[in-house]
Amino acid sequence: MKLSARNQIKGRITAVTKGQTTGHVHIDIGNGVTVHSSITNEAIDDLDLKVGDEAVAVIKSSDVMIGK
Repeated sequence: MKLSARNQIKGRITAVTKGQTTGHVHIDIGNGVTVHSSITNEAIDDLDLKVGDEAVAVIKSSDVMIGK
């Protein structure tokens, strides 16, 4: 599948946790860095996401906010 988003980071899933409607997926992208994503439980099931699977974090954002 091709996507227009250019920020695509490959990694391996280290955790999948489902909540009531939204789940959290952690992807180890190397060098001790983990990307965390909140997606629907339905998306987790549709993609059949499991710990150990290879995955790609696709980041598409028009704003990046930083606070201190």
